[in-house]
This record gives sequence, structure tokens and C-alpha cells, in this order.
Amino acid sequence: MSSESTGEFHRIRRLPPYVFAEVNSAKAKARTAGEDIIDLGMGNPDSPTPRHIVDKLIETVQDPRSHRYSVSAGIPGLRRALATYYQRRFDVGLDPDTEVVATLGSKEGLANLASAITSPGDTILVPNPSYPIHQFGFIIAGAAVRSIPATPDDDMLRALDRAVRHSVPKPTALIVNFPSNPTAYLADLDFYREIVAFARRHEIWVMSDLAYAEIYFNDKPPPSILQVPGAKDIAVEFTSLSKTYSMPGWRMGFAAGNDRLIRALTRMKSYLDYGAFTPIQVAAATALTGPQECVAEMRALYKDRRDVLIKGLVAAGWDIPSPDGSMFAWAPIPPRYASLGSVEFSKLLLARAKVAVAPGLGFGEHGDTHVRIALVENNHRLRQAVRNIRGFLHAGSNVAEDADSQVSAPQGAL
Repeated sequence: MSSESTGEFHRIRRLPPYVFAEVNSAKAKARTAGEDIIDLGMGNPDSPTPRHIVDKLIETVQDPRSHRYSVSAGIPGLRRALATYYQRRFDVGLDPDTEVVATLGSKEGLANLASAITSPGDTILVPNPSYPIHQFGFIIAGAAVRSIPATPDDDMLRALDRAVRHSVPKPTALIVNFPSNPTAYLADLDFYREIVAFARRHEIWVMSDLAYAEIYFNDKPPPSILQVPGAKDIAVEFTSLSKTYSMPGWRMGFAAGNDRLIRALTRMKSYLDYGAFTPIQVAAATALTGPQECVAEMRALYKDRRDVLIKGLVAAGWDIPSPDGSMFAWAPIPPRYASLGSVEFSKLLLARAKVAVAPGLGFGEHGDTHVRIALVENNHRLRQAVRNIRGFLHAGSNVAEDADSQVSAPQGAL
């Protein structure tokens, strides 16, 4: 066999080394040594799933009929519940039979739709930095990715225009994600109108990731791209229950919008899965249609944590913009440490302050000037993190002890 045939498989070769592995490995090593690490790296909600949702799961799982194979596209009641949510939240009407499909979390839906609609060599437009599956779902499917600015402003719009004029072949799809992971940027409806007009004019599909729709900290809830007239001609939107209802491990998400894209994703999924466990789908429908006070409480919790973290770090000398949405702070590396890059700075912060964050490089090369800080610890732990970081910044060291010779850790969620 040739040296190439004994190496990585083709699709695996297109995936770069896992950027977060070094920090994950150092974190695991520190914990094995008995160190108290405050983990603000992974976007993993720490609050329990609301009781009424858990109760519905327990009630449903007691029926042996619910233990059989489920429905890949989502049981009808769940798809109706998602349509009800869109009507209530965005005043958008959806046909639950043709414009909604349930997914095993939004990540699975994004990746499978990328595979369904992509031909090798297609050009896809993806913000940089952005959540890794936004680009790698298409890269795995054989596409070429062209980076565009992540900000919802004229810079992105100008980049889209350049991409259409200068890309060969012409772009076939565009990803947008607001409130965004990792940058926490928010977009307004006027921006979405520009995106929809552009995409319709150039016959480009739009995939909108709206996983953080309910985590916002001002009086204006983030809109859906589907609110724009004509958006369903070219757009599909992904949502998730993971953050809204603290259900990350339940793996429950949705795609909604253009019926052709929904049909393609539904067909792809029919070959790959039988859907989430039926009791999970029933409980998910209860989450969407039941009492919503838990969503407001979750939002208030993250806002309080945001204020504790940002005010504390600004007072400590780390100037970080206060996010208006999402469960993340997108923190520029302090000037003194900027030359290190995000991976080495993250390792240094872990070694000296015992705080784990996500290096921005993991979200694209244009993220290497930042780290992402997740609001996934209680206020007591966040204040401890602030104290530790203050001590680190005031000590001024820019060399991490034992920062090398780390063993790679498995890939985790982001």
C-alpha cells in the first residue's frame, strides 16, 4: 500500500488538528493533580432542566409503547409545537408537515443538510470566526469554504458582494448565526432583510443558526430571518432546546423554513436515524408549549452572571465588551499577552489562574486574537475566577509552567 493509503482517510485529512485538545489536556492533567479548575471553556449549561419537562419525560417513558423506534422527522405533536413556538415568538407561520423537521440537536441538522445539498467543489460562505460545524459540516461534504466577516454590518455585506463576483464556482450557500457563537454579536431585522434580498438575487441558500434566540439581555428579542417576507424562498433556520431549556444532553433541535431544504434534510435523516427517543420528543413538545417562566428565569440567570463576570474583569484590568446576547463573552486577549495567540494564552490562564477558557483559534483563524468565556458557573465560582485572573494579571507573568508535552484529549462539545 502507498504511504498515502496507510495514512488518514480523505475526509479526515480535511479536518485540522483539534485546537481545543491542548487546553482540554492541560485541564485534565491539572484536575488529576487535585487542582481546582474553574471551567468556563465549554458552552455546557449547568442549570437543571425545568421540572415540568423532566416530569413529562418520566411519565412518557413509563409507557412501554414509547420504547420502540420513533420518527426520524419528529413526531407530529413535536413539529406542531415548534410551529406554535414560531407563531408565538416571531409571528411566523410554518406548516409542520412540510416546513419543520426535528433534529438531534442543531449541530446534527446543520451537518446533515450540508451533506444533502453540497457537491464536491461547491463554494460556501461562512463567517470567521464561527461555530466549527458551520464550516466543517460543508468541508466534510467536499465543499470549499470562503470566509466572510462575522459582524452583522456593511463589512459582511460588502464581503458577500465580493464573493459573488470573484468566487469560482459561484457560492451556493451562506451561513448566518445571530446571536452568534462565539462572538455574541446580534443582528436586527433590517440586516436580515439585506441578507434575504442578496440571497434571492443571487440564488444562494441561507442557513441561519438561531440556537441562542432566547438568551438576550436588552428589551429587543433577537429576530428570526424567517420574519422577512420571501425568506422561506431561500432560507432554513436551526433552533435548539439545549440552551433555552437547559437540555443540552437531550439532543433536541429543529430545522424550519424552505420546504425544499426541509425535504432534503428529512430524506437524508431517514437513512441515518430513527429520531430521538420518543419520551424525549414528547417532553420537548411540553417544553415548547408549556409554562415559559423558566425561559425568563434562565435569561435572568445568564444576565446576572454576565454582569458579575464582566464588571469583575474590567475592574481587574481586562477590558471585555459586555455581550447583549448568548451565553458567552468574546474577550480580546490583553495587549501584554497578544503575541502569544489564543491557544498559548488559554494555557497560560489555566496554569496561572486555574481558569479554563476556549481559545478563539478554534473558531477560525480570525478568532486567534480572542478567547471565549462561557457563563456556565454560578456567581460564587465566577467571582473566584475573577479573583484568580486579577492575581494573574497583576503578577504579569507571560510564561506558563509545564505548558508543553500535553497529551491530546477527546473532542468535546463547544
